[in-house]
Amino acid sequence: MTNIDLKNLIRTVDNYPHEGIQFRDVTTLLKDKDGFAETIDLFVKRYSIFEIDIVAGIEARGFIVGAALAQALGLGFVPIRKAGKLPAEVYSQDYALEYGTDVIEIHRDAIPAGSRVLIVDDLIATGGTAEAAAKLIERAKASVVEFAFVIDLPELGGAEKLRKSGYCVNSLIEFSGK
Repeated sequence: MTNIDLKNLIRTVDNYPHEGIQFRDVTTLLKDKDGFAETIDLFVKRYSIFEIDIVAGIEARGFIVGAALAQALGLGFVPIRKAGKLPAEVYSQDYALEYGTDVIEIHRDAIPAGSRVLIVDDLIATGGTAEAAAKLIERAKASVVEFAFVIDLPELGGAEKLRKSGYCVNSLIEFSGK
């Protein structure tokens, strides 16, 4: 695989979903077969030496990257979903949004106790969803090995917040701005 500039494959959409926000759209990276392959290859190079039992991906784009990574590592995949989307018994976790709260869930039987879990998402901004995902993993009596993000928005402080809470964080790309 050649060294592809992944950052140039990510579209920025101004004023979405609110005025003043620069939305980093990873779907343009995902549709590029070489860029998507390079993304997964970079994660595989890092995580193939880790002791990981399962990969968990945060809805929705974390499903795409996480499932592809899990398959490449020869591991299972667990979706972390928005509330009300999973059919069996769940663990639920509230988290703060800019204007209110939301809830994410995992199936209670998705992750065996003692498992070592890699949490994957497309982007880390303020860290609220990622922190809630870690709490879900820990409620299942498993541990978070690391967070893997395609994009970090360091000015929003999410990755630093996770690090201060004792988690390891890896991202492939950083963008400045909000």
